[in-house]
Amino acid sequence: MRIDGPLGHAIAEFAHLDRVLLASDYDGCVAPIVSRPEDAKPNPRSVAALAAAAALPGMDVALVSGRARADLAALSGLGDPVVLVGSHGAEFDTGFADPVTAEKRALLDRVITEFEALAARFPGTSVEIKPASTTLHVRNASPEDADAALALAAEGPASWEGVHVTYGKAVIELAVIETSKGHALDRLRDIGHAQAVLYIGDDITDEKAFARLNLPGDVSVKVGDGATSARYRIDGPDDVADVLEAVVASRS
Repeated sequence: MRIDGPLGHAIAEFAHLDRVLLASDYDGCVAPIVSRPEDAKPNPRSVAALAAAAALPGMDVALVSGRARADLAALSGLGDPVVLVGSHGAEFDTGFADPVTAEKRALLDRVITEFEALAARFPGTSVEIKPASTTLHVRNASPEDADAALALAAEGPASWEGVHVTYGKAVIELAVIETSKGHALDRLRDIGHAQAVLYIGDDITDEKAFARLNLPGDVSVKVGDGATSARYRIDGPDDVADVLEAVVASRS
């Protein structure tokens, strides 16, 4: 896909600013959506473009993912100078902005127990455990079982005091701290004194990031279909690689 038209023009303007932040979600963007989360291998072109962008003067680069930061590092193969932010924007290399206290850890253990009971009850569902949250995946369940499991999760642990709910594609994630990819972009923008941010995302959680991109020069790119507040839209991970390569080419 050749990046031209309005998106190509926006990329060119973004890439020629003095200080910028280039950031993307991982699953559905740098890597395709797959049945088993642990099998989400990144597009080599995207990895190479992100690494090349991070080496350019005045450009900060980040992956902002719902995954635990350690898992994001292992799957993507990326690290410094690419900044890795896990747990939907809450987990940086310095830890969590909102500490996971013993009380919150106990609450998380209760949520995990509930999710594991649901996974045992509904075939095809599975539980992913993270440092400050846990996710119930229903992608591989029948439509009926998926709907039932999500409904019980929403009626049960998602309604508990102190639990923060995030819905995604065929998942519900419950965290014991507040998470926001939008807040993560604000923090990264401030740290790097970025004049503009280009962010690529595909999921419901990325809408919090898109909502923060209101400054002149900011570029928001939605991957795939579905309602969005992003200004631009592309089809899939191969197009993400095209966008990242276009940023590098324009900056270079």
